Amino acid sequence: MKKVLIIQNKRIGDVLIASVIANNFKAKYPDSIIHLMAYDFTEGVVMNNPNIDRFISVKEKELKKFPVLLETIQQIRAEKYDIIFDSYSKTQSRIICKFSGAKMTIGNKSRKKLGNWGYYTHPTRPLKEGNHICGKAIEDRIHLLQIAGNFEPIDYEPHIFLSEEEKKENWLNKYSDKKVIVLGVLGSTPQKSMPYEYVAEMCDFIAEHYNVYIFFNYAPHQKEEAMKIYEMCKYKENIILDVYPETIRDFIKVMYQADALVANEGGTVHIAKALGKPTFTIFSPYVNKAHWASFEDGKFHKSVHLLEMKPNLYDSFTYEQRKKIEKDPHELYKQLTPEMILPELDTFLKNNL
Repeated sequence: MKKVLIIQNKRIGDVLIASVIANNFKAKYPDSIIHLMAYDFTEGVVMNNPNIDRFISVKEKELKKFPVLLETIQQIRAEKYDIIFDSYSKTQSRIICKFSGAKMTIGNKSRKKLGNWGYYTHPTRPLKEGNHICGKAIEDRIHLLQIAGNFEPIDYEPHIFLSEEEKKENWLNKYSDKKVIVLGVLGSTPQKSMPYEYVAEMCDFIAEHYNVYIFFNYAPHQKEEAMKIYEMCKYKENIILDVYPETIRDFIKVMYQADALVANEGGTVHIAKALGKPTFTIFSPYVNKAHWASFEDGKFHKSVHLLEMKPNLYDSFTYEQRKKIEKDPHELYKQLTPEMILPELDTFLKNNL
């Protein structure tokens, strides 16, 4: 029996993607014990996953404190893991791996020349480019998995597991007379958020051309900003505001009952895809689409990126260039205008409604 830890201390989409390691490992070794360490607010996305035996919850700010990190290392050592997959591969998780006592630790080398101090027994590097429709982010996780052995055939798709009771919860009962489009009005960070007026124009386009309800989706702390967008919209009667999922798990239940997602790239997109829902994704100018555009066929899963519309705006799209754009993507985001987005969105909606 093998005991395994997966470390993915990042955001919701990252944690869902990292679960493919657990899914494939458990498929080969059904008697293995698999733990997942991730930030507390991400647990809902892997809840009920039969391939994850324990969720180890950590708090993002707390783990940065040395006493908490030291205590975490002691807890990890006590578990006596056989294998640790560090799909996060940042300073804290590297230190945890180095002092974990695990027989095999697998993670990515630092980009810095002096940043590799024997953190892993099996260090590696992310793939130079992706070759699978799942997208490079998932391929990189599978690459870590395959260092531990042969796991063919690979299931590249993340899965969300809802209980029968959860499936029966009727969040959208009063809106069952029309189809429901979930509209992610804000990105997970300001850098991933479209200009507000563009979002409102997109909302108006959907309401004007399709007989649907539009479910405004945003994080609890984003309500004030989301209402600014709502006030800009013409067809307020089509917008659902009186149903609000307080948790990630509640959002998953809403998305399960809805018909499609239109959103900025982020965790909600990965959730919708894992639920088998059609998605239309707007990428922030600094996000590398090749990494995160998973399972895109141009029809059921479709996206737009300024780099494809106006490639001359980018001198290059290296890691350093993306980091530069990330600091202030707003000027470039303004150039991804509704005139570019709406024809693509219209085609997507015609195909999937």
